[in-house]
This record gives sequence, C-alpha cells and structure tokens, in this order.
Amino acid sequence: METFGVLLEQQIPRLRRYALALARDRARADDLVQDCLLRALEKSHLWEPGTNLRAWLFTILHNQHVNAVRRRMREGMTVPVEDTPLPVTVLPPQESVCQLAAVDRAMAMLPHEQRATLLLIGLEGFSYEEAAAILRVPVGTIRSRLSRGRAMLRDLLDAEAAAAA
Repeated sequence: METFGVLLEQQIPRLRRYALALARDRARADDLVQDCLLRALEKSHLWEPGTNLRAWLFTILHNQHVNAVRRRMREGMTVPVEDTPLPVTVLPPQESVCQLAAVDRAMAMLPHEQRATLLLIGLEGFSYEEAAAILRVPVGTIRSRLSRGRAMLRDLLDAEAAAAA
C-alpha cells in the first residue's frame, strides 16, 4: 500500500489545475495548493485509507479558496497600478485562442457556486455525487447549479458573439 505522502503527491497536478481555474492567478493558485497540502498533512489522521483522497483534497482546496475570498472581501483588495493589464489593441488571429479567451471571460462572470460546479464536473471529471460531497450540497443542488451555469455560460458566449458581429 502506498504511503499518504505518495498518494498526496500524485494529486498535485489536478489540485493545481483546479486552483488555477478557481483563483485565476498563478501565484494565488500556488498559494492555495500549498495551503491545501499543508492542511491535508496536518489533518492526515482524519483521512481514511480506501476512501477517495482526490475528493477529500478538492474539498479542502475548495474550502480554503472560499475562506480566502471571504477574507479578501473583508479586508478589501488593492491592486498596484503597475499590475493592471494594459488594454489589448490587437486581437489574436487564432480562432481557438479567441474562443478560449471568450469562455474564460464568461466563466469569470458566473457566480462562484456555478463556476465551481462546472469546473469540478466539466474540467475535473467528478461525478455529481463526488462534486456534491466536495461542495457539501445535495446532488440536486449540483444538477441545478450545473444546468443554470451551462445556460448562463451559453447566454454569455452568445451575447459576446453577437456583440463581436
């Protein structure tokens, strides 16, 4: 049987991908994964061998993210002027890059609950039941969030396409 550390290490790429999708900032995502791993190591005695370690870690990561967002909302956010992106004057000619950027912008506009649900099921491939366990909501809520999230994503992408035409 593999040790907890080895099993934990195998999940790091998936944790980083999900953290990056949630945080939308590489440095913040790395901090989120580090906090998640530290918390998992501290609470390793609570994990039961034979259960879904991936879902347990994603639950920790998601909760860490929610706590960080709440903390930032309480403290307020400041952004140095130097860190603000300059407006892009020329759009890239590659259609796939443009489509991916449109999806990324639309995902950023979704409410957190819907975005997290779409990411867990669509990007990470969790089942409805696993996503419900990670987010600590009933399966019906997952289905509802997924349906509303997909519909809102379609509407946002359609509106952007219409504006571009």
